[in-house]
Amino acid sequence: MSIALVLLTLLFPPRPVFSAALPSTVAHLSPRTVSFVSAPLVPKRLPRRLPVYTVTATIYEADPRQTDSEPFITADNSRIPRRHSSKLRWMALSRDLLKPWGGKFAFGDSVRVTGISARLDGTYIIHDTMNRRHRHCMDILAAKWEHLDEMWKNVKITKVEPQWHAS
Repeated sequence: MSIALVLLTLLFPPRPVFSAALPSTVAHLSPRTVSFVSAPLVPKRLPRRLPVYTVTATIYEADPRQTDSEPFITADNSRIPRRHSSKLRWMALSRDLLKPWGGKFAFGDSVRVTGISARLDGTYIIHDTMNRRHRHCMDILAAKWEHLDEMWKNVKITKVEPQWHAS
């Protein structure tokens, strides 16, 4: 034996192992079948249904004739990039739909838009507001070169709830 092993044995002596026999009642049990009882089904919570608003949709450009004297600054102080397009997915809502004037939407909310066209339907972010004369309207930000001078009625919008992800 090596010296290290002798020292370890002296410092940490092995513990005796007790082997206990099973009690006679346990030793004579025969195996039995086990049936699994299914737990009662818990009803799944249905997703909360968010209100849908019907609005008239139009297109606006960052132009002083269509906005105010600072066309590249929105109502929430975001800056519109100079080479923007409708792919940016920014929108303006009429004041009756915005929270500062008693509505349900706030600046920065994501809104799902359906009923315009396959190209323009999707999720937009609210960054601007429209003139006070408009009611139940929305404007999609587009560039001059896109030539999207149209108006759509019966467009459906609904707020998109934020999706939380673990980081």
